[in-house]
Amino acid sequence: MVSSGVNINPHRLAGRVVIVTGGASGLGEGIARRVAAEGAYVVIADIDGAKAMRFAEILHDEGLSALGVAVDVADRADTRAMVDAVTGALGRIDVLFNNAGFNKPLPFMDVDEANFNSIMRVNALGVMIGMQEIGRQMIAQGEGGKIINTASIAGRQGYAEFAPYCASKAAVISLTQAAAREFSPHKITVNGIAPGVVVTPLWDGLEQDMIDKGVIKEKGEFLNSFSANILIGRPATPIDLAGIAAFLASADSDYMTGQIIMCDGGMVLV
Repeated sequence: MVSSGVNINPHRLAGRVVIVTGGASGLGEGIARRVAAEGAYVVIADIDGAKAMRFAEILHDEGLSALGVAVDVADRADTRAMVDAVTGALGRIDVLFNNAGFNKPLPFMDVDEANFNSIMRVNALGVMIGMQEIGRQMIAQGEGGKIINTASIAGRQGYAEFAPYCASKAAVISLTQAAAREFSPHKITVNGIAPGVVVTPLWDGLEQDMIDKGVIKEKGEFLNSFSANILIGRPATPIDLAGIAAFLASADSDYMTGQIIMCDGGMVLV
């Protein structure tokens, strides 16, 4: 459930069909919950289709509107099939959250082609394909739309422990700006969110990988050291970013495009 301390407007996104890729867990789950609570029909799109469908059932049981679909965001045919499935069931697409992504950290000098290409395929190419295919649908609808991409502080400065991830998120920032220019004649805005340290399964997996490679000794070690300079004094949770996501999905952000909103607790000041 969304925290009772959060101010929810259950009508702000009423009638809007919102796709959240990577929506079955972590930050995507938090975004999906928030937009559904604000009245959207949320489509949970995830590489794990079964998990997406289970989460959609949970939201439905809570009285919210949700649909779960399987998709490999970096496969164009798969993304087109998702668009067809969503429009066939719901008639339209109003908002896309390009949120799916992953990291597989390696020391800088150990990064190889397989590691680099796998991360760029999902985090950068997947964002490009999503914007193209959902953008085509929004243009055909002729009523504008909103695309929101998940970037990162790692797109603003590089970290030796996960250089390909940094490169992929820098690509997301550039793609956001390019797409904002491309889609502006069609009244489609394109913006992004740049989280810092967010406590999610992605971060848990990152730390386990670093333990396995001997970079750190125990869970929490890298999270704590990496979070030490956050001005707010703690890492984020998905709820901390969900409000910005709802804002970007709503009419409140209609005059904003090509922008990346840093939401990192004051970790990187740019």
